[in-house]
Amino acid sequence: MTPEKVLGHPAKILSQSERKAYFENGYLLKESFVCKDWLERLWQATERMIDESRTLRASDDKFDIEKDHTSILPKLRRLTQPVEHDPVYWEFASNSIITDLAEDLLGPDVKFHHSKLNFKWFGGGEEVKWHQDIQFWPHTNFSVLTIGVYLDDVGEEIGPMGVLPGSHRGEIYNQYNGDDEWIGCLSDGDLAKVPLEKAVHLKGPAGSVTVHHCRMLHGSMANNHPNKSRPLLLNAFSSADSLPITPNPTPSRFNGTIVRGMAARHAEFEPYLGRLPPDWSSGYSSIFALQQEEESL
Repeated sequence: MTPEKVLGHPAKILSQSERKAYFENGYLLKESFVCKDWLERLWQATERMIDESRTLRASDDKFDIEKDHTSILPKLRRLTQPVEHDPVYWEFASNSIITDLAEDLLGPDVKFHHSKLNFKWFGGGEEVKWHQDIQFWPHTNFSVLTIGVYLDDVGEEIGPMGVLPGSHRGEIYNQYNGDDEWIGCLSDGDLAKVPLEKAVHLKGPAGSVTVHHCRMLHGSMANNHPNKSRPLLLNAFSSADSLPITPNPTPSRFNGTIVRGMAARHAEFEPYLGRLPPDWSSGYSSIFALQQEEESL
């Protein structure tokens, strides 16, 4: 759905100026947006997941762990598709204030795409290199976004997400390396041309929400704080008339579920000039493993 069509529908929780700012800049930050009750429920579910991970010795389809992860000191990079692993995550994604937020920016008919929980563990939690999302899961149009929730306070020192305002209206970059292997981030040459000095780092207290457009250039630094992690719960949504071009790299029974309004009767198309992602039918690890080139595709 085009921005003009979205703005023609009444908003639920955002002001019209906030909606226009999102379409102009490609991102929003809403501080302390999620209430304490929801944060407590999400934390309880997350602590259950962390405890479950303690027995792992290697990453699997559910957990992506750091190399020095142990039962005594777990170090998680990602929980893949949390909506599959605890009903609290799906309830939050499908019927909460963030679903209303998605409706304000995507129109009345909203489809769930996927979820993930990036931990960025203390004491060296890995950076996320600068990248765009749409190349991971291309759609027929660009009415696709990701909503993040900081489960704890996030300051400059623990690697808040950085965005480059307006970059969603610019180039769609090649995210393969010189050996034609997918790495899910910009090459050094392309990154050198990007004005990173204009980046905005989205900080805020627990419950703050970030929203970024599927073409937004974004990334984050490593977390070198000695005892504070940065759990960021991410849910991706699209307008119902935006259809995936390639299979979802992390399948879930909830992929494609209509969470607001109705299923689309027609698809809307915008030109897409970026390279398609690899065939991930044999499996997908995480952006961390790919960007660190821990495996070849």
